[in-house]
Amino acid sequence: MERLKSAVSATDLTPGQEAWRALQIMSEFVYATEKLRPVQPAVSIFGSARLRNDNPWYERTVAISRLLSDSGFNVISGGGPGIMEAANVGAFGGKSLSIGLNIQLPHEQHGNPWQDMGISFKYFFNRKLAFVRSSMALICMPGGFGTLDELTEALTLIQTGKARRMPIILVGREFWSGLHDWMRATLLRDKLISPGDIELMQIMEEPQEIVDAIFDAYESHGSHPTRAERQQLLTL
Repeated sequence: MERLKSAVSATDLTPGQEAWRALQIMSEFVYATEKLRPVQPAVSIFGSARLRNDNPWYERTVAISRLLSDSGFNVISGGGPGIMEAANVGAFGGKSLSIGLNIQLPHEQHGNPWQDMGISFKYFFNRKLAFVRSSMALICMPGGFGTLDELTEALTLIQTGKARRMPIILVGREFWSGLHDWMRATLLRDKLISPGDIELMQIMEEPQEIVDAIFDAYESHGSHPTRAERQQLLTL
């Protein structure tokens, strides 16, 4: 017990340190919110940092992003390598803004150079909040734990009414259908989610199909949140 108490006390932060950390979090949140406020309409693209530029998914991400950019949508990525880089490459070559929300990590992720605007985050939850608050659609390319985290976070926020409903497009039937089928066969079967929750996601393949679906949502709902939706975003 004494050893446990000693270990806990050795890692405790002082009240001043705790307060300073809270101020850092608030400062990062306010800065990102103000910086991204005029960036509308915008679409966020998630995906693996590990895929190289000779991977077919990298090439497809560039194509999707370029189409979005030339169609008037600003494109937001995680700002790092892999699929994030591909999203920025496509948007950077197009007509609209290429935006990167980079995260400071000890072992990976440096901001890629194909960004018109870049924001560096220390705290993951501020970064994930920025993705959802700033986007009117989310595109998930193949990825690992980080991509799954971003996907399920967005689904949870929309499912619980904390965020406005928006298109969530999973690109690649072969990659995503196993997860989608498991959700339907297990989560829905056991009533751990509602039937409408599955409909929050769409699996698509072709870049033009994806952009058309986002355009349909844009024309139906617009890119800017309504007054009620802005109130929702305040409770994220």
